[in-house]
Amino acid sequence: MSTLESLKQNVIDGNSRDVTTLVKQALTEGIPAEQILNAGLIAGMSQVGKLFECGEFYVPEMLVAARAMKSGLDVLRPALVAANVQAIGKIIIGTVKGDLHDIGKNLVAMMMEGAGFQVIDLGVDVPPDKFVAAVREHQPQLLGLSALLTTTMPAMRATLDALQAAGVRDQVKVLVGGAPVTGKFAREIGADAYAPDASTAATRAKAVLGYQGGA
Repeated sequence: MSTLESLKQNVIDGNSRDVTTLVKQALTEGIPAEQILNAGLIAGMSQVGKLFECGEFYVPEMLVAARAMKSGLDVLRPALVAANVQAIGKIIIGTVKGDLHDIGKNLVAMMMEGAGFQVIDLGVDVPPDKFVAAVREHQPQLLGLSALLTTTMPAMRATLDALQAAGVRDQVKVLVGGAPVTGKFAREIGADAYAPDASTAATRAKAVLGYQGGA
Protein backbone atom coordinates (compact mmCIF):
# COMPACT_ATOMS: atom_id res chain seq x y z
CA MET A 1 0.00 0.00 0.00
CA SER A 2 1.36 3.43 -0.95
CA THR A 3 1.82 6.23 1.57
CA LEU A 4 -1.24 8.08 0.23
CA GLU A 5 -3.39 4.94 0.30
CA SER A 6 -2.29 4.32 3.89
CA LEU A 7 -3.06 7.94 4.74
CA LYS A 8 -6.55 7.67 3.27
CA GLN A 9 -7.25 4.45 5.19
CA ASN A 10 -6.00 5.86 8.47
CA VAL A 11 -8.26 8.88 8.07
CA ILE A 12 -11.19 6.50 7.58
CA ASP A 13 -10.09 4.49 10.63
CA GLY A 14 -9.65 7.66 12.70
CA ASN A 15 -6.01 7.03 13.62
CA SER A 16 -4.84 10.59 14.33
CA ARG A 17 -1.28 9.66 15.32
CA ASP A 18 -0.72 7.56 12.19
CA VAL A 19 -2.31 10.26 10.00
CA THR A 20 0.16 12.90 11.22
CA THR A 21 3.06 10.47 10.79
CA LEU A 22 1.97 9.59 7.24
CA VAL A 23 1.54 13.24 6.23
CA LYS A 24 5.12 13.91 7.41
CA GLN A 25 6.31 10.78 5.57
CA ALA A 26 4.55 11.85 2.36
CA LEU A 27 6.18 15.29 2.56
CA THR A 28 9.59 13.65 3.13
CA GLU A 29 8.98 11.48 0.05
CA GLY A 30 8.50 14.66 -1.96
CA ILE A 31 4.82 14.14 -2.69
CA PRO A 32 3.24 17.54 -3.51
CA ALA A 33 1.17 19.02 -0.70
CA GLU A 34 -1.90 19.35 -2.91
CA GLN A 35 -1.70 15.66 -3.82
CA ILE A 36 -1.43 14.70 -0.13
CA LEU A 37 -4.49 16.84 0.57
CA ASN A 38 -6.62 15.50 -2.28
CA ALA A 39 -5.55 11.84 -2.56
CA GLY A 40 -5.05 11.31 1.18
CA LEU A 41 -7.05 13.56 3.51
CA ILE A 42 -9.95 14.62 1.29
CA ALA A 43 -10.27 11.17 -0.29
CA GLY A 44 -10.46 9.66 3.20
CA MET A 45 -13.17 12.05 4.37
CA SER A 46 -15.09 11.54 1.14
CA GLN A 47 -15.19 7.81 1.86
CA VAL A 48 -16.24 8.51 5.46
CA GLY A 49 -19.13 10.56 4.12
CA LYS A 50 -20.22 7.70 1.87
CA LEU A 51 -20.01 5.21 4.75
CA PHE A 52 -22.18 7.52 6.84
CA GLU A 53 -24.76 7.93 4.08
CA CYS A 54 -25.12 4.17 3.62
CA GLY A 55 -25.45 3.58 7.37
CA GLU A 56 -22.10 1.89 8.02
CA PHE A 57 -20.75 4.88 9.99
CA TYR A 58 -22.51 6.92 12.64
CA VAL A 59 -21.74 10.34 14.18
CA PRO A 60 -19.06 9.01 16.62
CA GLU A 61 -17.10 7.37 13.78
CA MET A 62 -17.42 10.54 11.70
CA LEU A 63 -16.13 12.67 14.56
CA VAL A 64 -13.11 10.43 15.13
CA ALA A 65 -12.28 10.38 11.40
CA ALA A 66 -12.74 14.15 11.11
CA ARG A 67 -10.39 14.73 14.03
CA ALA A 68 -7.79 12.48 12.40
CA MET A 69 -8.14 14.39 9.14
CA LYS A 70 -7.79 17.70 11.02
CA SER A 71 -4.61 16.51 12.77
CA GLY A 72 -3.11 15.70 9.37
CA LEU A 73 -4.28 19.01 7.93
CA ASP A 74 -2.57 20.88 10.77
CA VAL A 75 0.73 19.26 9.79
CA LEU A 76 0.15 19.79 6.07
CA ARG A 77 -1.09 23.41 6.21
CA PRO A 78 2.37 25.12 6.11
CA ALA A 79 3.25 23.11 3.00
CA LEU A 80 -0.08 24.03 1.39
CA VAL A 81 0.57 27.70 2.09
CA ALA A 82 4.12 27.44 0.74
CA ALA A 83 2.80 25.78 -2.43
CA ASN A 84 0.06 28.44 -2.71
CA VAL A 85 -2.66 25.78 -2.75
CA GLN A 86 -6.02 27.55 -2.64
CA ALA A 87 -9.10 26.30 -0.82
CA ILE A 88 -12.04 25.47 -3.11
CA GLY A 89 -14.10 28.06 -1.26
CA LYS A 90 -14.56 29.94 1.99
CA ILE A 91 -17.41 29.29 4.42
CA ILE A 92 -18.43 31.09 7.59
CA ILE A 93 -20.27 28.84 10.01
CA GLY A 94 -22.02 29.36 13.32
CA THR A 95 -24.87 28.28 15.58
CA VAL A 96 -27.57 30.97 15.62
CA LYS A 97 -28.47 33.31 18.48
CA GLY A 98 -29.97 31.64 21.54
CA ASP A 99 -28.57 28.21 20.69
CA LEU A 100 -25.49 26.87 22.52
CA HIS A 101 -25.20 23.51 20.72
CA ASP A 102 -21.88 23.02 18.99
CA ILE A 103 -21.25 19.31 18.31
CA GLY A 104 -23.19 19.29 15.04
CA LYS A 105 -21.69 22.59 13.95
CA ASN A 106 -18.18 21.40 14.79
CA LEU A 107 -18.67 18.23 12.78
CA VAL A 108 -19.96 20.21 9.81
CA ALA A 109 -16.93 22.51 10.08
CA MET A 110 -14.54 19.54 10.06
CA MET A 111 -16.35 17.90 7.14
CA MET A 112 -16.12 21.20 5.23
CA GLU A 113 -12.38 21.34 5.90
CA GLY A 114 -12.17 17.73 4.81
CA ALA A 115 -13.86 18.71 1.54
CA GLY A 116 -11.28 21.43 0.87
CA PHE A 117 -13.02 24.55 2.20
CA GLN A 118 -11.47 27.28 4.31
CA VAL A 119 -13.68 27.43 7.41
CA ILE A 120 -14.25 30.46 9.64
CA ASP A 121 -16.13 29.26 12.73
CA LEU A 122 -17.98 31.98 14.67
CA GLY A 123 -18.99 29.59 17.46
CA VAL A 124 -22.41 29.43 19.14
CA ASP A 125 -25.12 31.93 20.10
CA VAL A 126 -24.18 34.12 17.12
CA PRO A 127 -26.47 37.15 16.60
CA PRO A 128 -27.50 38.24 13.08
CA ASP A 129 -25.31 41.35 13.13
CA LYS A 130 -22.21 39.26 13.86
CA PHE A 131 -22.94 37.05 10.81
CA VAL A 132 -23.38 40.21 8.71
CA ALA A 133 -20.11 41.70 9.98
CA ALA A 134 -18.26 38.43 9.26
CA VAL A 135 -19.64 38.27 5.70
CA ARG A 136 -18.46 41.83 5.10
CA GLU A 137 -15.02 41.16 6.59
CA HIS A 138 -14.22 37.76 5.10
CA GLN A 139 -16.18 37.84 1.81
CA PRO A 140 -17.05 34.11 1.87
CA GLN A 141 -18.88 32.25 -0.86
CA LEU A 142 -20.95 30.39 1.74
CA LEU A 143 -22.60 31.01 5.10
CA GLY A 144 -23.63 28.01 7.21
CA LEU A 145 -26.30 28.47 9.88
CA SER A 146 -26.96 25.78 12.49
CA ALA A 147 -29.91 25.46 14.88
CA LEU A 148 -30.53 22.50 17.19
CA LEU A 149 -33.66 23.86 18.90
CA THR A 150 -37.08 24.57 17.42
CA THR A 151 -37.14 27.75 19.49
CA THR A 152 -33.98 29.11 17.83
CA MET A 153 -35.01 28.40 14.23
CA PRO A 154 -36.53 31.90 13.88
CA ALA A 155 -33.02 33.29 14.38
CA MET A 156 -32.15 31.79 10.99
CA ARG A 157 -34.87 33.87 9.35
CA ALA A 158 -33.70 36.93 11.31
CA THR A 159 -30.14 36.37 10.07
CA LEU A 160 -31.26 36.16 6.44
CA ASP A 161 -33.34 39.31 6.94
CA ALA A 162 -30.30 41.06 8.42
CA LEU A 163 -28.15 40.04 5.44
CA GLN A 164 -30.82 41.45 3.12
CA ALA A 165 -31.12 44.70 5.09
CA ALA A 166 -27.34 45.12 5.04
CA GLY A 167 -27.24 44.67 1.28
CA VAL A 168 -24.98 41.59 1.38
CA ARG A 169 -27.51 38.77 0.86
CA ASP A 170 -26.68 38.47 -2.84
CA GLN A 171 -22.97 38.11 -2.07
CA VAL A 172 -23.22 34.79 -0.24
CA LYS A 173 -24.99 31.44 -0.53
CA VAL A 174 -26.71 30.41 2.70
CA LEU A 175 -26.75 26.77 3.84
CA VAL A 176 -28.92 25.81 6.84
CA GLY A 177 -29.18 22.66 8.95
CA GLY A 178 -29.74 21.15 12.37
CA ALA A 179 -32.04 18.57 13.94
CA PRO A 180 -35.35 20.49 13.71
CA VAL A 181 -34.61 22.18 10.37
CA THR A 182 -36.31 20.89 7.22
CA GLY A 183 -36.00 21.53 3.53
CA LYS A 184 -39.44 23.16 3.62
CA PHE A 185 -38.33 25.59 6.32
CA ALA A 186 -35.14 26.37 4.40
CA ARG A 187 -37.20 27.29 1.33
CA GLU A 188 -39.61 29.38 3.41
CA ILE A 189 -36.85 31.57 4.83
CA GLY A 190 -35.07 31.90 1.48
CA ALA A 191 -31.96 29.82 2.16
CA ASP A 192 -30.01 28.54 -0.85
CA ALA A 193 -29.55 25.00 0.46
CA TYR A 194 -30.46 22.64 3.30
CA ALA A 195 -28.44 19.74 4.71
CA PRO A 196 -29.85 17.11 7.09
CA ASP A 197 -26.39 16.04 8.32
CA ALA A 198 -22.70 16.93 8.25
CA SER A 199 -21.78 14.65 5.37
CA THR A 200 -24.55 16.04 3.18
CA ALA A 201 -23.59 19.60 4.17
CA ALA A 202 -20.20 19.28 2.48
CA THR A 203 -21.78 17.78 -0.64
CA ARG A 204 -24.47 20.48 -0.82
CA ALA A 205 -21.91 23.23 -0.26
CA LYS A 206 -19.91 22.05 -3.26
CA ALA A 207 -23.07 21.69 -5.35
CA VAL A 208 -24.21 25.23 -4.51
CA LEU A 209 -20.84 26.53 -5.76
CA GLY A 210 -21.07 24.43 -8.92
CA TYR A 211 -18.57 21.71 -8.03
CA GLN A 212 -19.33 18.22 -9.26
CA GLY A 213 -19.13 15.08 -7.13
CA GLY A 214 -19.43 14.34 -3.44
CA ALA A 215 -17.91 15.69 -0.28
